[in-house]
Amino acid sequence: MMRFWSKIVIAATIMCCGLPGLRAQNPIIQTMYTADPAPMVYNNRLYVYTTHDEDASTWFTMNDWKVYSTNDMVNWTDHGVILSYSDFEWGKGDAWAAQCVEKNGKFYLYVPMISKINNRGAIGVAVGDSPMGPFHDPLGKPLVQSEWGDIDPTVFIDDDGQAHMYWGNPQLKYVKLNEDMISYSGEIVEVPMTEASFGKRDGDPKRPTKYEEGPWLYKRNSLYYLFWPGGPLPEFIGYSTSKSPQGPWKYGGTVMPAEGKSFTNHPGVIDFRGKTYFFYHNGALPGGSGFTRSVCVDELKFNKDGSITPFKMTEGITKSIAPLSPYQMVQAETISWSEGVKAAQNQKVGVFITATKNGAHSSVKNVDFGTTGASSFSARVGTTHNGGVTMEIRLDKPDGPLAGTLKIPMTGGSDRWAITDLKLENKINGVHDLFFIFKGKAPVNIMYIDYWRFIQ
Repeated sequence: MMRFWSKIVIAATIMCCGLPGLRAQNPIIQTMYTADPAPMVYNNRLYVYTTHDEDASTWFTMNDWKVYSTNDMVNWTDHGVILSYSDFEWGKGDAWAAQCVEKNGKFYLYVPMISKINNRGAIGVAVGDSPMGPFHDPLGKPLVQSEWGDIDPTVFIDDDGQAHMYWGNPQLKYVKLNEDMISYSGEIVEVPMTEASFGKRDGDPKRPTKYEEGPWLYKRNSLYYLFWPGGPLPEFIGYSTSKSPQGPWKYGGTVMPAEGKSFTNHPGVIDFRGKTYFFYHNGALPGGSGFTRSVCVDELKFNKDGSITPFKMTEGITKSIAPLSPYQMVQAETISWSEGVKAAQNQKVGVFITATKNGAHSSVKNVDFGTTGASSFSARVGTTHNGGVTMEIRLDKPDGPLAGTLKIPMTGGSDRWAITDLKLENKINGVHDLFFIFKGKAPVNIMYIDYWRFIQ
């Protein structure tokens, strides 16, 4: 993320440029603003850790980190806030771009924030026993902190078990992490910022190369890739390659040109079930901007020589790679696309969603009802409104065939819930996309839903 006031004046002229027609799957999260995606695969499931832009922000107002996961690349489950800068005694604010990696059954979340120690950026590490935490700070102090620019860490564990960490804006830095993953060996290395490694930046003698921030280290066929946002503003995403995780690096060119309503970007690259996926962010949601961003994903393809042909932002991954079973409890915050829906969480039920207006909807893709089919439906729901609140279940599109209408009982708030059942008029068989249409006469916050499932 850009932290320099002199750059914001330029950025203000950029944020009027949108990303028209982006509807199908990107951005992958619509229930709040997210940025700085960091994917991780564990137990054959893909997780993506994100930062969180507060609604209506006009600056980088970011207080916590979230995680989402998927089994099929189209339906994403919100696991909520997993960590905040306030969980660190030395943290003062600004929960910026992070990354989580797993080693020996432990999960290490590397997080930058402003430190109380000197009111500058620092990188800490939190440790947990699952991808969703809970996470704790084992050090009680930053892992690294220098003068300025200690942001946006990327950590890569190589085939030999050695972990490498890069970070920094505007200077790219590197350390080799120790076996414990919470300390490092040797001195912090300042990577030579040469034109051969990161391309030549035009018009800024103080920044001779295109590299800006947000590095991401990735390996493919014995070749190491360092992806990074480059300048001047608006940021494009470039890449460099090396035969060693420590460099030297060779500039490869542009992966994604500058576009969208966000003047920053942030790459995250991961292999999952035989394909490579490229995560990034833009400002494509309603109200989106350089300070209210949204995470997206596209498939990344390589040329035979290992190079990458530049590509633009697309509608995303539209085809599911696995079916969704309707006969298990499905969290309502598992969503492929939604409109007028916000995510929230509390101690009573964890993460849930709120339909904020009449006609709001959420949906899931590729739901396999099988040949026997579903005969009834159950959901944990609630509302603060007395009468007239319903949830329609429709097949394949928002105005598709009506499978049933669930009447929502008044419970009094999101800390009070009711499990409500519905007998379907006709069995649902085969594979369908599901749409939940929320209706009510109230002007705001029509209803809440925690989970749902069908019964055969």
